[in-house]
Amino acid sequence: MKPNAPVVPAARPPVKVVLVEDKPGVRESWVKLINSLPGFHCAQTCASGEDALRVIPNVNPDVVLMDIFLPRMSGIECTARLKLQLPKIQILILTAVEDDELVFMALEAGADGYLLKRTTPEDLKAAMLDVLGGGAPMTSEIARRVVESFRRTAKQPKPEVRLSAREEEVLILLSKGYSNKEIASQLTIGVETVGSHLKHIYEKMHVRSRAEAVARYMTGKG
Repeated sequence: MKPNAPVVPAARPPVKVVLVEDKPGVRESWVKLINSLPGFHCAQTCASGEDALRVIPNVNPDVVLMDIFLPRMSGIECTARLKLQLPKIQILILTAVEDDELVFMALEAGADGYLLKRTTPEDLKAAMLDVLGGGAPMTSEIARRVVESFRRTAKQPKPEVRLSAREEEVLILLSKGYSNKEIASQLTIGVETVGSHLKHIYEKMHVRSRAEAVARYMTGKG
């Protein structure tokens, strides 16, 4: 009698990425880079925000990499519109611009992270995995700008934020870089419950992203 053949686990499908970039040469370079990363595939490219709004709902990507300076509609406006259509979609801004105002406009539009185009392939891969795990990746320079900006405005009078004990626990773990799944495991609650707590935290803190919530929490501690 022949022994049973070993069961080979099914390979995970690659992470599906859509790139929104208007410059053909830059677009081609990023496509090659994304496809060179093990476990990632650039499923579609869009040369404008209008293309992105038409294509992305049909492609249903895991991650969108969005440039800011696009013809006609900006990447920030495109991000806001996509988030209205697809609230759970993960959008990473990928740009050469470090302007503070643009950073905050992107985060307020619902961007899940903000990376500079000089990001290394390894850091890009880590950022995409991070955002898929519930993180809010930012290039270190951008993260510092976010925190510094909140510090500059921290002394301005603000309505007191009253979080429940559980919301406080979620926010503390969020500030430590925990993903939604890790927070759920740590607090012995469901991932959907974590999402519900985060929604309430955002509403109470008047923020629209994990990055803003963490930055406001960190500056409020000082």
